[in-house]
Amino acid sequence: MAATETDRDLVQTRILPLPPRLVWRCWTEPALLMRWFTPHPWKTTHAEVDLRPGGIFHTVMQGPEGQVMNEPPGCWLEVVPHSRLVWTDTLLPGFRPRPNPFMTAVLTFEEVAEGTRYTARVLHKDGADRDRHAAMGFEQGWDAALDQLVGVARGLEA
Repeated sequence: MAATETDRDLVQTRILPLPPRLVWRCWTEPALLMRWFTPHPWKTTHAEVDLRPGGIFHTVMQGPEGQVMNEPPGCWLEVVPHSRLVWTDTLLPGFRPRPNPFMTAVLTFEEVAEGTRYTARVLHKDGADRDRHAAMGFEQGWDAALDQLVGVARGLEA
């Protein structure tokens, strides 16, 4: 993971030992998303996914001491089955502008011999938001959550 040349993006790329269809399911099925999306000891207590451009993407996270992160819902911008998802908190469902946007995530799932090349490119409006996201633990948090996704998806294969 590293900042890109734009100085506003954070990027995570990994090869996952899973087919793209399982990575896709973990991102798009609320019951599965809730099992992996938030790094432990946090947990996802609510997930809502209306998988179409303009449809809702919303999660609620709870910390180990009861603290709750319930940001306004975002929306999907692009949905290409099994290969690409783009969602943003810049817009609310139905493409309504949000007053204080933070990020847009571009997720790609590319089939490779070892499984799936997973890339998450997270776009921020400026370097300050990118730095704030990095300081919140982007690298460690998104990596831990991705490990959890692999565990959930392996259970689907059994």
